[in-house]
Amino acid sequence: MATRQAPAKEKLIGAAVKVVREKGFNATSVDDLCREAGVTKGAFFHHFPTKVDLGIAAAEAWKLHANELFGGAPFMAAEDPLDRILGYLEFRRDMLDGPIGEFTCLVGTMVQESYDTLPALREACQDSIWGHALTLVDDIEAARVRHGVTGDWTAESLALHTQGVLQGAFILAKAADDPRAARDTADHLIRYVRMLFNLAPETKE
Repeated sequence: MATRQAPAKEKLIGAAVKVVREKGFNATSVDDLCREAGVTKGAFFHHFPTKVDLGIAAAEAWKLHANELFGGAPFMAAEDPLDRILGYLEFRRDMLDGPIGEFTCLVGTMVQESYDTLPALREACQDSIWGHALTLVDDIEAARVRHGVTGDWTAESLALHTQGVLQGAFILAKAADDPRAARDTADHLIRYVRMLFNLAPETKE
């Protein structure tokens, strides 16, 4: 997320995104972050009074980065909102490959460690997760209307459900040290959404 020529603050946020996803928030030290960013401790504390403050800034940057990444993805050009929803989920599934630390969620990692002990960081993680999830709501609601789908559920609840499944997929991949567990989970999510909208099962060549 940060370039070599970026200011120290941006470098530190980029370092947090990388190192925390690899090591976890609690195991990541200020020294680790400064080393990854290539800045001094003085620069760190000039921009961030504590590691938690950096975590909060990284959560906000993560939300903005995710919204830009997915908002500009090819599936967004689809005319049918349901195609955009499924395209989003397929895009997420296809990202689940390679080193686990490179595709797991920064805020999902942080909130697992902070939900009961660091309330400010937990709130920042909730804002990031909810903020991204809710970008799906308009397309889900439009797809319900277009395809005549009813039921005792809301567009917001389905948007949050997709994020819950994906966060769980990251945990399975970490537990198994294998991204295939995450991809299988994402495939089931796609099947579920297709069934919810009365589509035939996806066929693969």
